[in-house]
Amino acid sequence: MDSAFSHHNHHQCQTSAVEQARRLCEEQGVRFTKLREQLFTLIWESHKPVTAYKLLDQIKDSDFSATPPTVYRTLDFLLEQGLIHRINSLNAFIGCCQPGARHTGTFIICERCEHAQEVDHANILHAIQQVSEQHHFQMKSYVTEVYGLCPQCQHPDEHDNNKGLA
Repeated sequence: MDSAFSHHNHHQCQTSAVEQARRLCEEQGVRFTKLREQLFTLIWESHKPVTAYKLLDQIKDSDFSATPPTVYRTLDFLLEQGLIHRINSLNAFIGCCQPGARHTGTFIICERCEHAQEVDHANILHAIQQVSEQHHFQMKSYVTEVYGLCPQCQHPDEHDNNKGLA
């Protein structure tokens, strides 16, 4: 999977994610309905986390007469299937780069362009597990969100103001 912070063919990135989601749903024996696919595709439109209400606004333009409960049920389905993640601090959702592999995420999020990248590193998980064990805490899951500036936003003059990033 290409980095959210690098120039890449985002259409291919999105198409690949949708194909993988269809396949995983089929393998799990669950339906990837038209609404589920449409919301998933909208989430993968960019590497920026998107709120449920923005998704609702976008989907109202289509054939669906979606309501907030419908959108939230669909998001719950996508979360349960491991196809998306929730960025808690933003109350927003982003596509999972490792669907099908049950995991919790660590995200690096640019404060300027708002792109986010899921990063999994064994050392992060290991450190969190160690701290949990030291405090006799039974960890269920974790989400780590790291904010800062991506390479393009650190040096915008060198990267043509993020043009071409999706």
